[in-house]
Amino acid sequence: MIKDWEIFLDPYVQAVGELKIKLRGIRKQYRKQNLHSPVEFVTGRVKPVESILKKAQVRAVNLDKLEDEMQDIAGLRIMVQFVEDIQTIVELLRTRHDFKIVQERDYITNKKASGYRSYHIVIEYPVQTINGEKKILAEIQIRTLAMNFWATIEHSLNYKYKGEFPEELKIRLERSAEIAYMLDEEMSVIREEIQEAQRLYDPGRKQEVKDELGNEDDNDEELKWY
Repeated sequence: MIKDWEIFLDPYVQAVGELKIKLRGIRKQYRKQNLHSPVEFVTGRVKPVESILKKAQVRAVNLDKLEDEMQDIAGLRIMVQFVEDIQTIVELLRTRHDFKIVQERDYITNKKASGYRSYHIVIEYPVQTINGEKKILAEIQIRTLAMNFWATIEHSLNYKYKGEFPEELKIRLERSAEIAYMLDEEMSVIREEIQEAQRLYDPGRKQEVKDELGNEDDNDEELKWY
């Protein structure tokens, strides 16, 4: 039994903070070299205690085994513009030595029955604490903006209907998932045109530099997580 949730979750909070900086660093390196960044923006969260307890109950996970059996207490989400960017990021993450990939789940090639698409990577990340190194599990989700929009809506409806969707709504959700993916495919077709336009002029991608080295950390707006 976990007596102090704050102490238990502290390493996860630290991991999310460190990983957000590292993943945003990928974007910064691309942009400083005037290259298209596969990373559009990064968000992260630590699962609330209430959600941990609910998931543990549903999946029959003993609280003493949370660290080993619940992979998404610490969660990062990487948003990309194009489907092709997802594989680029996956390859980048596979080459890193500051964490170990323990599992990959490709829900883009193998979408879920609901229509859900995303690429999930579970990593083992070493957190340095005053008591020594502690390795924790964290999940990184990589998806396009269109995929994220659909997943956010589907989650809201799932919460309302508790997973039991009316048949017509279920069909419409599946159809809208395909429409969202068609949008991604169309954007891929004109990807070069989009990237060229962004290189020529896109104020939103110009970083503010507050020191002579341009080392200001990027702060992405945090989206609501589920």
